[in-house]
Amino acid sequence: MTSMNSPELGTRARNENVILEAAEHVFACHGYRGASVQAIAEAAGLPKSNVLYYVGSKRKLYVALLERMMSRWNAMLDDISEDDDPGEVLEGFIRSKMRLTQRHPQGSRLFAAEVLQGAPFLQEYLHGELREWVRARARVFEHWADKGLMDPVDPVWLIFLIWSATQHYADFEAQILGITDKTALGESEYRSVTEFLCHVILKGCGVRSAARVGPSRDRQAIQSKETI
Repeated sequence: MTSMNSPELGTRARNENVILEAAEHVFACHGYRGASVQAIAEAAGLPKSNVLYYVGSKRKLYVALLERMMSRWNAMLDDISEDDDPGEVLEGFIRSKMRLTQRHPQGSRLFAAEVLQGAPFLQEYLHGELREWVRARARVFEHWADKGLMDPVDPVWLIFLIWSATQHYADFEAQILGITDKTALGESEYRSVTEFLCHVILKGCGVRSAARVGPSRDRQAIQSKETI
């Protein structure tokens, strides 16, 4: 039996990550139809046969990228409970989403392009796993509202709002840069936008913004989801 710490597994993990990063760039630039395994292999610096060995097919690689992005986005809410503080949870969710928008804009654009085409590769995921994920978080939000910890806003619309507001800064970056006459959004702009979204969304939900988000929940959740 191969040890979990074997060099072979380490090499495989590194190669899979290189392939995913290269594929994210190629798919974001050319779309699913315009991308090819050969182009992904060239971007990854690996033979085409190696890419197919690790990922199986272009379709499997594409779906894996989309699901990886959703997992990264939603990691902050994966383990919330009715006992958590809604202000801390919602602020942490917004902050983690904005960090991912800044660090992985191509993944966000790739997902947006897929959805704009009717999400043909994500139907099973959207109607199954993600639907149940949203319903479970909505029940927690409703419990908080029942306890008077936040206003009784529609929890599903709230999740949609946070998704769209945070992803906007990647998906519509060209529009933002044109209007603001900037060549790129820097660290200061992302900090400003993050504080703005936390203030507006939490105030709109009737919850107080946490003085600080704990350093553990959002960062550890993101790091665990950023592995293959």
